[in-house]
Amino acid sequence: MIEVKNVVKKYGDFTAVENINFNIKEGEIVGLLGPNGAGKSTTMNMLTGFIEPTEGEIIINGYDITKKSQKAKKQIGYMPEGVPLYNDLTVKEFVSYMADLKMISKRDKKENIRKVIEQTNLSDVQNKLIRNLSRGYKQRVSMAGALVGAPKILILDEPTVGLDPKQITEIRTLIKSLGKSHTIILSSHILSEVSQICEKVIIINKGKIIAIASPKELEEKVKNENSVQVTIEEKEKDIEKITTSIKGVKQIKFVKDNEDGTKEYLIISEENTDIRKEIFEKYAKEDITIYELKKQEATLEDAFMKLIEGNKEGEEKNVGNI
Repeated sequence: MIEVKNVVKKYGDFTAVENINFNIKEGEIVGLLGPNGAGKSTTMNMLTGFIEPTEGEIIINGYDITKKSQKAKKQIGYMPEGVPLYNDLTVKEFVSYMADLKMISKRDKKENIRKVIEQTNLSDVQNKLIRNLSRGYKQRVSMAGALVGAPKILILDEPTVGLDPKQITEIRTLIKSLGKSHTIILSSHILSEVSQICEKVIIINKGKIIAIASPKELEEKVKNENSVQVTIEEKEKDIEKITTSIKGVKQIKFVKDNEDGTKEYLIISEENTDIRKEIFEKYAKEDITIYELKKQEATLEDAFMKLIEGNKEGEEKNVGNI
């Protein structure tokens, strides 16, 4: 569906993207991640045909984005960051305008507009001015503009930025439903969102791809310690001595003091050992109250930070082979 082959983008002597390669299959929902200045926006702009690569090829559903740009761009629906809309138009007028820009035939235009308005749950507000809509509805209008013309590929740049929790949930649900009939590339700084929505992530840093894998695979890569996090009441006790006396415990690390007077610790144990029961029993004998005890899980954010920190020199380090 999407092939990126040895792509380089230079601005004078500055290399924004350096020899990147990846493939995205039909029907996949893929997260494109990277810190500010990593080359993520440049990559997205090349995928949409907004800028041309200096070297390499980008193939969109069989069409070279440089050589057959019109046919390639017809495959793509793009939802840019910041929701750039025409506030003096109604929802329906804006979607109609986007249909005209995409040169949808008069025969198909009316049905196409009706379909995307329904698909994005905008039927109740289709005749309202965009300026009078909430941020969540404006995101949906932008999404409707991207969907007009039934593109096979959707590229969504920060689709939930600035939304409240309810609106975020609604947009996430919409993206998941669209994933049943579209190939989706999603850029977001909210890594928990990417982990929930995407089947695969591509991490770029300093213009290079440093990881391509599923969120689960990346999380497993950084999960190198068997540990639990415990929150206990403040006590004049030798917590380190008490805890390390438990069979299987390797180390205890102080995490932080909480405002309610409790303390948090990270307890690291031997591999394949669950020490939670032993901790409960031991602390009870020592009259130490446990407020919270949970198994420490690696997150996509942990993986992202570890990969970025491990790539400070900009070396390429591919993880996974999806």
